[in-house]
Order: sequence, then structure tokens, then C-alpha cells
Amino acid sequence: LTQPQFVQLLETFVGQDSSLPTVKRLIAFIKEEYKQTEEEKMEQLEKGHHMSRAAQQKLLLEALFEKWDSDGHGFLDLEEVDAVLSRFMGGMKKEALMKAKTHLCSQYPQLSRVEKVSPKAFQTFLELIASEFSGNEDEAMDNLVKFLTTSVEQSHRESLQSLTRRKWLQDIQQAAETCGAGTESVYKAVFKAISQDAEAHGGNKKVSAYIALLEENQLSAEQGRVLLRYVACTADDAPYVLNQALHRDMKGISFAAVDEGKPIHVPRVELHGNVHFWNCDRPVEERKGSFLVLPLFDARWRVFGILGLDTLWDQCEKTIFLTHEIIFYQGVSHAFSKAYHRICTRENVLQMAISALGWLYPRTPSIHTVTVYLVEPGKDKALCKMITTDNTGQKEIHSSPALLLREENLLRDYLFRCTDILEVALTPVRGEQHIAVPLHDLSRQALGMFDISIGHHKKLPPQEQKDLQKMLKIVQATCLEILWRSLEETEPIYVLEAERVANVRHPGFLFHRFMLQDLRECV
Repeated sequence: LTQPQFVQLLETFVGQDSSLPTVKRLIAFIKEEYKQTEEEKMEQLEKGHHMSRAAQQKLLLEALFEKWDSDGHGFLDLEEVDAVLSRFMGGMKKEALMKAKTHLCSQYPQLSRVEKVSPKAFQTFLELIASEFSGNEDEAMDNLVKFLTTSVEQSHRESLQSLTRRKWLQDIQQAAETCGAGTESVYKAVFKAISQDAEAHGGNKKVSAYIALLEENQLSAEQGRVLLRYVACTADDAPYVLNQALHRDMKGISFAAVDEGKPIHVPRVELHGNVHFWNCDRPVEERKGSFLVLPLFDARWRVFGILGLDTLWDQCEKTIFLTHEIIFYQGVSHAFSKAYHRICTRENVLQMAISALGWLYPRTPSIHTVTVYLVEPGKDKALCKMITTDNTGQKEIHSSPALLLREENLLRDYLFRCTDILEVALTPVRGEQHIAVPLHDLSRQALGMFDISIGHHKKLPPQEQKDLQKMLKIVQATCLEILWRSLEETEPIYVLEAERVANVRHPGFLFHRFMLQDLRECV
């Protein structure tokens, strides 16, 4: 039990109306009666040491990955990692390295295709190598980390440039952190990072940037199954680029970047001959500059769009993108992808919650209102009110959600206690009985919660209570599946054929699939 859970357990045991002397007697009793055996004490110490060691190792490996990934790509080149590791201990551990690499590729099948090592795969790789060595595994890991740390050196100028760029990449991530944040705030952060870098490290180039996402071509299938829709761009390009659709049969190289999954750089567009110009008013003699297309990847290394950049507005001579700029822009594309999918995942969780409430309301007339909150990231655990429903089942989705802070909402302290202890809280508020039910993420941290009001009822009728419990159980399972699919690098397991066809584009589908599975298990 954590401390808040222990306190909640005792509060529930003594009840809300117990006197202070009763509480004191219970505390004295527990102090007197609770005894820890020597075996339990040693087991606890050993468990604490193991957890401390695991946490320390995780931090070390994260720092090592960050040092290697100095430009913030979010991944390392497998071939480069392999080449450095082959020199470990004078190349004497090649067999261990080959075995570990074989195991790694079996766990992450996409490595044979893209050869990009994520932070998670990097940690797994080192753990597999250390496990192949004879002797103490922790000691082997320490030696590996020391060797790899000294294998990467940066000059002072490179280090400062890396720190500055990392700050801009973090700003893109943070743009997606707020519960009410939409994709517009992420787009703005991307373009701001690009312009700041062009000014600081790119010779003050004037860089245009645009983001296009793949979508199904429903109107003109003869032009290709998918198209690229330009959803965001820098201000000067908006009249020409925004909302445009690029089809496969049109001039351009963007689909080549999509198909190959690799950046394509055209140093001089005037010499290329296959570059699509959205601004038809631009004279031919002014169609000069450098053009770069970067594929955008999701967690399973599938391309879902492109980030394009050019210097066509720049009148200077030196408009070609240099290698260090292209590397940084790859970091920008990775940061955007993570931020974009974070917002999409949050929206999927809310869509799933809406489907769940649609299933619940006809079955539970005694429920008056349900409010769905998400936990705002940060140490204070503020709550964002995202969805409100009334006793008719009518839903209101808050596009600008209200933010609840603990110190300003003393009457709603039960909501914050619910997220603290990840336990259901039953509390009367202004004459109405409330049931607060937490939702947790993959690491068992509070993600959100349902605040359910049952009015003046002390409890729900048995069948309604059963349906509510069933809905909440399925919601939690579906929520974890949505989060897992957003992060995992392995392919998801499809249960129904419709999932394979639709690729679960609608998260409400997942809720009903889990409900169907639960029904099958009960029959």
C-alpha cells in the first residue's frame, strides 16, 4: 500500500462519523500489533534495493541515449550502434553481440526494415548483451554504459547547439501536454522551432514549412488510394498551400519520401524538374531554392504524413540545407509525431468514454450526471473537465476545458484523493452521492476519472450497479489497449475482422469489442 492508500483504508474502516478517541485507539492498536519478521524485513530491503537499482539503471540508459542522440532524433541508427558495440572489450564479445541482436530483431521486427533504434529498444539491446556475459549482470551493464559514454564526444560549440535545439524540440512536446491543447498549438510550436533554428544556426535563412497528412482518397480513386492533405504551413504560404491535396498522379517527390520512408533533399529545385509548385503566380526565374521532404512516422514506423521545408522565398545565394540542419529537422519531425499522436490518443480515450456512456445511460436511469476528467500532467495533478452528461444522456464536450486545482476546490477534494490512491471514492456532496472512479495508464499513474452522481440515492439498484461496474471495467481495459497501441512498436493483435479492415479508426469500436469479449467469457 502507498501512504494515501493506507490512509484511505483506515478512513474507510473507522467510517466518516467516528470520534477522534476511536481513531487514536485504532492507531495505538496497529502500532502495538503490527510486527515485521526478520524475513519480511530482509525481503523488503532486497526489493527496495532492486527497485532502486532498476530506477538508477533506467536513468543512466536514458542519459546515455540522449548523449548519443545529440540532435534529438528520438532514435539511433542500428548499424552505428552495432559498429561501436563490436569494439567493446577489444571485440572479444562478438558472439554475445550477435545473439543479443538476433533476440532484439525478434522482439522488434521493424528493425530489419527501418534499422532505427528507439530508447526502449536501445535499453532492451543493452540488457540482452549484458545477459549474454558470464558473471554479474549489473557489473556487465555498468561496463557497457561506461564504454558507450566515452565513445561519444562533442565539442563545446556542438554541445551548446544541441542543448538549444533540444529546448526547441521540448517546446513542441510541451505544446501537446495541456489537456485542452489541440493540434494547432503543436503546428505553431513546430514552425517556431524551425524559424528559431534558421535564425540561430542556419545563416538566417527564410524557411517555409508545411505539414501534410495521409488520408483516404474517397472522391477520385483513379488518382490513387491515398492523398496528402496540407493541414498546416507557415503564414506566407497559407494562401497557396493550406488545405491543398497532393495526389499520386501529380508532379512532386513527396510520395517518394512516403514510399521509401527516407528524407529527400533537392538542393536546387530549378534543376530538378519534378517539384510541385503550389504558388503558380511565382515567376519561373524566382523558382529557386532548396527543398526537403521528411516522412513522419508513428510508433510502429508507419508513415502517416510528411514535413516539407523549402527556401523559395529566400533571395540569398546560400539557400541549400546543410547536413546539420537536415538532421535537426528530422528531430523536429519526430517531436511533432510524438506530440501529434499524444493529442490523438487523448482524443481516442475521450471518444471511447463517449461510446461507453452511450452504452451505460439506457441501462442506469438512477445515474443523474457523469463528468469525465483528465489529469493534467505535472506534480499538482490538476483536473481538466472534458465531458459532461446529464440524466437524459445528452453530452457536452468541452473544447476549452475548465481546470480544477486542488487548493481551489476543497469540496471536490474526493476527486483528487481518487487520483492519488487510484481507488473508488464514495462521497456525499451538497446532498448528492458521488462515485469517483479513476482511470490509470500503462504505468499505473492516474490518467483520468469518472465523477458519477446518483442524486439522493445511497446506492444504485443491484442490476444498475452491476452494469456500471461492467462498463468501468471495460473502459479501463479499452483505455490501456488505446495507450498500448499508441506506444508499442509491435503490431497489435486484431480480434475481429472488422478491426483489420478499419484499423480501429474509431476508438468506440474497441469499447464494444471488449464488451463482446467479456460477454463471450461469461456465456
